Amino acid sequence: MAGTGRECSIANALGVVGERWSLLALREVTLGARRFDQIVRNTGASRDVLAARLRKLVDAGVLEKRPYEDRPPRYEYVPTEAGRALQPILLGLMEWGDRYVTQGPPPTVWEHACGAELHPVTVCAHCHRPLGEGEARAVRLGGVA
Repeated sequence: MAGTGRECSIANALGVVGERWSLLALREVTLGARRFDQIVRNTGASRDVLAARLRKLVDAGVLEKRPYEDRPPRYEYVPTEAGRALQPILLGLMEWGDRYVTQGPPPTVWEHACGAELHPVTVCAHCHRPLGEGEARAVRLGGVA
């Protein structure tokens, strides 16, 4: 009999955003495409699949559905606090894809407010040093994971 596996926040998070069309919809909303037709066009997802993924993201509190027109009723998708908190994850995934998957120059680059091209780095919130290989370990309450 198979067990339930390790209790893990990564698995829990993937249950909400771990599907291709969910992540691509989040990418579009982060880039400023907030209307359904824009998201469909820019992701290439079918309308029914995208509608289901957006509904799941709204139900999970990652996106908020806001009306922008009354007649006919039309809505846009806006990131909540939880959705905005995913930006570093999306940037890190993009950086990894640029480095290890994408052939040629990156199709999109992000620019920081200082004007430089943005390359995300994970830093320790306590000492503010960048995270180096082998400098982190998983610890559970009551002992090592």
